[in-house]
Amino acid sequence: MKKPLLIFTAAFLIVAAFTSFTNKPVAAKLLSVAADTVLYPEEKHFSNIRQLTFGGDNAEAYFSYDSKWLVFQKTNTKEGISCDQMFVGKIPVNDGEKFEPKLVSTGKGRTTCGFFTKDGKHIIYASTHLADAACPPVPDRTKYGNRYIWPVYASFDIFMADLNGKIVKQLTKGEGYDAEGTLSPDGRTMVFTSVRDGDLELYSMDLESGKVKRITNHIGYDGGAWFSPDGKKLIWRASSPATEAEVKEYKDLLAEHLVAPTNMEVWIANADGSNAKKITSFGQANWAPAYMPDSKRIIFASNHEYKRGFPFNLYTIDETGGNLQKISRDKGFDAFPMFSPDGKKLVFCSNRNNGGTRDTNIFVADWVE
Repeated sequence: MKKPLLIFTAAFLIVAAFTSFTNKPVAAKLLSVAADTVLYPEEKHFSNIRQLTFGGDNAEAYFSYDSKWLVFQKTNTKEGISCDQMFVGKIPVNDGEKFEPKLVSTGKGRTTCGFFTKDGKHIIYASTHLADAACPPVPDRTKYGNRYIWPVYASFDIFMADLNGKIVKQLTKGEGYDAEGTLSPDGRTMVFTSVRDGDLELYSMDLESGKVKRITNHIGYDGGAWFSPDGKKLIWRASSPATEAEVKEYKDLLAEHLVAPTNMEVWIANADGSNAKKITSFGQANWAPAYMPDSKRIIFASNHEYKRGFPFNLYTIDETGGNLQKISRDKGFDAFPMFSPDGKKLVFCSNRNNGGTRDTNIFVADWVE
């Protein structure tokens, strides 16, 4: 469950190329004139912003239920981490504290999409380690006209582990891609993406019983789903191939465990999947959506303002599709926004302040309405 010019990650996108099979891009070459900027003057909703990581590709950082910890995935070849592994760390509360994350995945295969459980003592995440200890191969894009192609590895399954890295339960076991899991506010239900019925659809799982229910029935990729803070709704990103040629291309790529995420829009539905509707129709890549603390407004990442495919910035919008507001201003990549469960802070990942490198780092800010 993330970077040449294209569109979207899943994990997922068009900055200069998405790298992760899930949602994570890294600019192939950042041309930002403000590569040393942590906070831009226009970013009026951010206060007391802090950079937590410094170097490598750090993505999909998500809060624990008590708003005190983060779980995230990291690639850093300088540290011997050649593809994403899962880390957790306590968020510093003052300037004298350091963010000191520790590895909680196996160190084998590739991982994605970590999420804390309600008890704060475990995480769920997807991993390919059962199939191979090595990082899975990335697709050869020259076979597909050098387009951005995103692998949906069939070897991904979802696991639950304690904070010492011990896997205590395997949550999915079927053939094919199972990943992108997040949990409901009460901690009882997981929503995730799976190809078990032949398409990339959303499913829910009762964690106690293991009972699975299909949520979407929509040709194309449905993924990156989140519950609203009140637990009544779901939000996710989706592609919608419409023409016969688009559908054929999508199915042909999926047969090779690939997708070409060139158009994504934000969708919402009731928690049971009913009343599903598309919220954005901007074109290009609109993804990494999450509900804001009021369970009515939405924050998401998008490149729709830029024909060249980047920057990616954060935007807010009403669930009716109105009142679009631009929130962030980096010239490369801002994405993966999540509000803390207490509603006070926002975490996101960005190319800002990376000295002109390809690094993506984690930032936490107090939210100002």
